[in-house]
Amino acid sequence: MAGNHDYLKSTSYYRNYPWQGPVHMFLSQRPACMEFAEIGTCVYGLSYEQREITQSLYDAVRPQKRQPVEILLVHGGDEKHIPFRKNELVKQGYDYIALGHIHLPAELVKDQMYYAGSLEPTDKNDTGKHGYIKGEIKGGRTRVQFVPFACREYVHMEVKTEKDMTGRELKEKIARSIQERGVQNIYKMILMGFRDPDTIYDPGRLDTYGNIVEILDETKPAYDYEKLKTLNTDNLLGQYIESLADAKEGSIEAIALAEGVQAMLEAKGSKI
Repeated sequence: MAGNHDYLKSTSYYRNYPWQGPVHMFLSQRPACMEFAEIGTCVYGLSYEQREITQSLYDAVRPQKRQPVEILLVHGGDEKHIPFRKNELVKQGYDYIALGHIHLPAELVKDQMYYAGSLEPTDKNDTGKHGYIKGEIKGGRTRVQFVPFACREYVHMEVKTEKDMTGRELKEKIARSIQERGVQNIYKMILMGFRDPDTIYDPGRLDTYGNIVEILDETKPAYDYEKLKTLNTDNLLGQYIESLADAKEGSIEAIALAEGVQAMLEAKGSKI
């Protein structure tokens, strides 16, 4: 069935392609039933004929009890792509409801209703395992399991820095982290923690294996607050440091102190 990205335009190749063998295509937005008497199964579904469908089209589709096994194919689930209520669909009495549209696997109702997700991750935000749903319907009972299939994952990994850590040491730490999680995977690295105020990490030099798509630097400068306070006792910077002098490491106040001092120093054009 065609979804919202490959919907059935008038020029769609789906309309004229000679579908053969085990592949059967729903070629209308009007709900239809395909019957496979040789395996005692009916499959219900429809294709998109436009990019967005806000009507709850699946609410009106009911199993017709033509065969012992009846399955519903669904693409959508949000307000712009055929919204549905899972409890209402389950009540309709299908043996299984196969869901598409979301790229990540998800169980909505155990052994009855699943998003399979994409076989492979499609962008850096498609984290976690990807694969397919393997199911068996026998004797009126459905059993389902998720089978991991993708050979690699997108991984968002936090790497903690220390205030005296050099760029080389950080590169080595990132390399070890990737080795532990798997060099076959693709990474978005988030640098967390503190660094020397004069240290600037070069993202282009931190990718040892060539499998990092993004490095987000969330580190904070580890200022010598006592020194700064002494040098700025008669101005706003010194007063600001004094007001947050009791901030505990890792607290919201400590983060506010680091960010506030950084902003004031940048405004003054100082790197102290």
